[in-house]
Formats: sequence, structure tokens, C-alpha cells
Amino acid sequence: MIRDITLGQYYQTDSVLHRLDCRVKLVGTLAFIISLFVVNNVWGYLLAALFLALCIRLSNVPFKFMVKGMKSIVFLMLFAVVFNLFLTPGTPAVTIWKLKITWEGIEMASKMAVRLVMLIIGSSLMTLTTTPNHLTDGLESLLNPLKKLKVPVHEVSMMMSIALRFIPILLEETDKIMKAQIARGADFENGSLIQRAKAMVPLLVPLFIAAFRRANDLAMAMEARCYRGGEGRTKMKPLVYQKQDYMGYGVLVAYLVAAVLIGRVLL
Repeated sequence: MIRDITLGQYYQTDSVLHRLDCRVKLVGTLAFIISLFVVNNVWGYLLAALFLALCIRLSNVPFKFMVKGMKSIVFLMLFAVVFNLFLTPGTPAVTIWKLKITWEGIEMASKMAVRLVMLIIGSSLMTLTTTPNHLTDGLESLLNPLKKLKVPVHEVSMMMSIALRFIPILLEETDKIMKAQIARGADFENGSLIQRAKAMVPLLVPLFIAAFRRANDLAMAMEARCYRGGEGRTKMKPLVYQKQDYMGYGVLVAYLVAAVLIGRVLL
């Protein structure tokens, strides 16, 4: 399961989405996430699913590779679905002892599950088609107006990009440590919840040590290269919008308008 998480990974290939400006993909991801919470009917979710399917097709990233990342949120999805099923008031559909499942709860749980699935796949699509360096440049460019408020935009963008880049690295480190502990007789699968929590201690301690070691190595490498923040820094390849990027923004605007009209107006 550790290797099944795709968020933060970059998939090397050539596609329409890979060639798009990183700012278009960042804005597009934010717009898609917003649209998932704007739509409120079947037709709206169908439109979002079709838009996501089109983006996946244009990315040339295998769909099976993206679906692998869904295994990591199964518990979160079940948690959200169960809470919505039993805690949403309304007309009872099924009664289990003192617990009631309402029709409104079933509807809310279904919407929540669909939103989570498309949200994770949509977010993964951005990182799969954008390198960490481009993510940093894109975030810095989009947050550039905040410099007038004395916000350290470059440093914030750098931290967010490094944190995102460390996800697959730490997952790989976790996989190595887990295999080493299993070879020494550790059991992470069997036993009660408390026993499983105790079994995680031999995994978490070396993981934290490895994370701090990697962070220290990165800091020393940046300092050795005379990194001093964003003040006065220039870029070898500055971000410049192309014709296809403006077309991408046009598609996003059309999608958002359609999502509002179909998902809210045409109830």
C-alpha cells in the first residue's frame, strides 16, 4: 500500500497536459476542486467526471497508475461514508438496532465518496504532469501579488514544493524500514488496534530520524550552492504563456460556467 500512493510523484512522458504552463494546471486543479463542491446533482457530477476523464486522456498517464493511489484513501472514504450514513437526519431507510440510515444520509454519503475519488485523482493528475521545480515557479508566480504585503512568496512556494516532493521519498523510506522490521519479526497486520499501534513505534522512530537526516542534507546542499532566498534571484527559463495556455484557461472558464449552470441552476 505504501507504494500505491501517487500524490507527489511525477510521471515522465510527453502529452498536452505536460506541455501546459504549470500556472494553468495549478489554477485548473483549484477550479476543479471548487467545482466538485459547487455541483449538487447527478448531471453536475457527470460533467465533472467527463472533464476529469478528458484530462486523464490528454495526460497520457495510465489510468491504472492513478487508480493505485485510491487504495491509500479507502479508510478515509469509509470513515466519511459511515458518518454521513448514520448521522444525517431525515427519512429513515434502514434501522439497525438504535442506528438509522436515512435516504438523505445515503445521498450525502454517495456524493462525498464521489467527491473524494475525483478530488484525489484530480490532485494527483497535477503532480503527475508537473515537475517539482515547475510547481515552485508556478506557485511563486501566482502568489507574486502577496509580495506587496511583505509575504515571503518564494520561501513559501519553495517549502510547499519541497514538502510535496518529499512525499514519495518518505514513502519509499517507509517501505524499506517496514520490510526491514518485518524481516526482524515485526507484525504490522495482526492483533488488536492497540497492538498494531505499538507495533508502529519501531517504524516511526527510524522514519523520523531518516526524515530529519534528509532535511539536514538538503539544507546543507542548498547552503553549499549559496542559496539565499528569492531576493534578487533570476530564472534560467522564465514562465511565458503560450497560445495553448490561453486555450486552457478558456476551457477552464467554460467548464466552470457549465458546472454552475448544470450543477446549481438546473436542479
